[in-house]
Amino acid sequence: MALRRRVAKLAGLTRRELRQQAMLSFAKVAEYQRRGVVHFHAVIRVDGPEGPATTPPPWATADLLTDAVQHAASAVAVTVPAVPGEPVRAFGWGTQLDVRQITMNGDLTDQAVAAYIAKYATKAAECVGTLDRRINPLDDLIALPIRDHPRRLIAECLRLGAFDELTEFRLIKWANMLGFRGHFSTKSRRYSTTLGDIRAARTEYMRGEAITTGRLPLFDEDTVLVVSHWEYAGQGHSAGDALLVSALTGNRFAASGGVHE
Repeated sequence: MALRRRVAKLAGLTRRELRQQAMLSFAKVAEYQRRGVVHFHAVIRVDGPEGPATTPPPWATADLLTDAVQHAASAVAVTVPAVPGEPVRAFGWGTQLDVRQITMNGDLTDQAVAAYIAKYATKAAECVGTLDRRINPLDDLIALPIRDHPRRLIAECLRLGAFDELTEFRLIKWANMLGFRGHFSTKSRRYSTTLGDIRAARTEYMRGEAITTGRLPLFDEDTVLVVSHWEYAGQGHSAGDALLVSALTGNRFAASGGVHE
């Protein structure tokens, strides 16, 4: 919201006029640092009013967007109420803000960004040394197989989460994630594609993979699948089997068919 307000102000537009001329979209991923701090990496773009398929207005420059991002990061803060032993605190973005333009052939290309996102998507809180499961109320923190630093962070989440004033942050439930309860990846509704389309494409791909690799393809839950149909063809050795057995044993066997699918 702060970003859109700033872009509208820099462009000399109202927020309604901004929606009529341009669309701001983002996709971001969360990356855990070993010290337990979460870094956010975001791709922010300005398109025409109908999204990526439309050309952005002439005033939508990289410098304007950089200014808006820097302003929004400095303007946004969250106030946490006071609890016993802790004063009222205001949390905001720190000074580690790096805004760079994505280009087709520069230092930061679109392919490099895609590689970064793939890397962060596989880097979870375990790099801090915490648990890959939620903390059970009966767990003994001292006995958990974790390092001292994440152990202290988890203990602090459990302590702060017990205060009624901080219940909304659900620190106890997400203590194993060091208090971060967000998804590793989020995006604007109309950025690039939708998660539903991605899931549908993945399902269709798996159907094709199942057919080419010999696995059973994916069907709807109520589908009755007939794997094969059998019928009785006879008993005894086939002509080829009878000839082979006769050659090996010297005995003669009558061929009377077999069972086929």
